[in-house]
Amino acid sequence: MHNNSYINRTYRNWSNSEDLLSFQVTEFETDLFISAEKDLYKEALKSVILYRNQIKNYIKTHSEFETSFKPVKVIQSAPEIIKDMSEAALKADVGPFAAVAGAMAEYVGKDLLNFSSQVIVENGGDIFISSKKDRVLGIYAGKSPLTGKIGLLIKTELMPVGVCTSSGTVGHSTSFGKADAVVIMSKNTSLSDSVATATANIIQKPEDIEEAINFALSIDGILGIVAIINSHIGAAGKLEIVRTINNQY
Repeated sequence: MHNNSYINRTYRNWSNSEDLLSFQVTEFETDLFISAEKDLYKEALKSVILYRNQIKNYIKTHSEFETSFKPVKVIQSAPEIIKDMSEAALKADVGPFAAVAGAMAEYVGKDLLNFSSQVIVENGGDIFISSKKDRVLGIYAGKSPLTGKIGLLIKTELMPVGVCTSSGTVGHSTSFGKADAVVIMSKNTSLSDSVATATANIIQKPEDIEEAINFALSIDGILGIVAIINSHIGAAGKLEIVRTINNQY
């Protein structure tokens, strides 16, 4: 899921990473905001081009990988990023492209860990984070009154970790639900992305939050979930919600 609307709503300012150097990498539809210990623009762009080409080339001969709303099998010789997206989609019962933003964030982020011991990669609201210190990620939930009021405290012992957001009211990605935000945390960012999409599809009204939480936590590998619709919130798992004041942590 790649929700460009997040970018235009100062989402990218909502992580406490002032101690790191931040830069943006764009290549056609891919738009990453990266924080690291030094400027790794060239290294990041090289990785972005590599993985974009792997995905694009696979789609040329397997178009259903991009268009299907259900899991699809991939060939044995497919690149690792394709297999990762496919496996995540199978667990969440969604189409493999639901994981594309999370997959790109993680694969680029892991490449950059060869050059920096701390890396945060944000891709349209989907984040791969590996840090030596605890970090707080703000939660953007559209017009919900909770937007800007709460954040996730990500402890170092959980990292590297993927934190992905899906919404039925924000962004251009396909969602069949009405959640303002579903945030999923997992060690696998592709899985976080896929499960965020699947879980957001469940929520049509506040009463659906409990079902959504139970669904997400039933999937092996999911560490935590936050679900928001209007002023209603539900959360469970190995995550800690903190109050924020004017997006300051």
